[in-house]
Amino acid sequence: MLASLLSLASDAGPSPISHPAIDAFKNFVNAVSVPEISLPLFTIGFVLMMVGYRWWTKPSVATLLLLLFCLFYFGSMLIDPNYRLIIKKPDNVPITMMLLSVGLCLWVAFRQAALNDQRIEKGLPLPDADKDDKVLVWPDLVYTELICLVLATALLVLWSVLLRAPLESPANPAGPPNPSKAPWYFLGLQEMLVYFDPWMAGVILPGLIITGLIATPYIDTNPKGNGYYTVKQRPFALSVWLFGFLILWVVLIVFGTFLRGPNWNFFGPYEYWDPYLQVPLTNINLSDYFWVFALGKPLPASPILREIVGIIFVSAWVLVLPPVLAHTVMRRLYQSMGAVRFYVMAFHLVIMALLPLKMVLRWVFTLKYFVYLPEFNLNL
Repeated sequence: MLASLLSLASDAGPSPISHPAIDAFKNFVNAVSVPEISLPLFTIGFVLMMVGYRWWTKPSVATLLLLLFCLFYFGSMLIDPNYRLIIKKPDNVPITMMLLSVGLCLWVAFRQAALNDQRIEKGLPLPDADKDDKVLVWPDLVYTELICLVLATALLVLWSVLLRAPLESPANPAGPPNPSKAPWYFLGLQEMLVYFDPWMAGVILPGLIITGLIATPYIDTNPKGNGYYTVKQRPFALSVWLFGFLILWVVLIVFGTFLRGPNWNFFGPYEYWDPYLQVPLTNINLSDYFWVFALGKPLPASPILREIVGIIFVSAWVLVLPPVLAHTVMRRLYQSMGAVRFYVMAFHLVIMALLPLKMVLRWVFTLKYFVYLPEFNLNL
């Protein structure tokens, strides 16, 4: 079905619609798609999603939002050939499936949370409080798994018949593809490589994602929300987790799919991917801003003295910011969690916040590194 929807706007289909209003719309979308604008817009949308979950999860509102999304997402293939090529690419079909499935799962979870929070406020028991939902492994669970296995196999066979596998020619170092993109599920990591060195983006950050997920059950021992959906009883934990998943993972995949073109330049969704486009960009380190631009002096010869501002900033961000949070805005959380659990959580939290901070500073101030120590192969 998804392949059929995508094939409705084939290259041999109707010519793109040209009208001053449509052209103005496309120019507007391209203008707001630049990351320094689109990422704050996604963040604002995330905040509105968390705050207004009782409104947008209403079936009528959710249906309207779904129709508007489908109209924009699929209808844009009829008005622009560049967007059509992106959506129709077999590699990008999983992106469409991911966006629809993530939206559906979010609606189901937040709808249940909205209903549960209303019942909790009224002092009513939860709908499943007295429900015996035990399932026998045999035959109930085994039969269900067997049916899912058959349906998934049939879906994959149908998918392989309708869409040709996106196989390319053998790897050739003399003629690499442009852009050279990782599989869709690694596009978030590839986007991180723009802002951090490989040791940080490919090892440290993914490692902290894993350790954070492992430590979560030991850090968050709050029994509220176990076995039922709720937002009001778990706003902080839910917001942090969803921000990391939606904004720092799903949005980065969207960036890598729709906005990253040849030479890994940013393009609007309705822009032609010009492989010869040259983007004038000079990335500047924090040490350059401090010594050269602020003080008007050349960079010191000593590597440590040269990068002292970046070292102080990173040390304060990682070592000083958690205690400041513990005694200010997160005082109650610190008192309820205890020192050990709080500082483990706060360490992962400030490292996670370092990614959007570095991204915004790169886009706005062309900042490349906080600390640039090629002498020790240490750049951050």
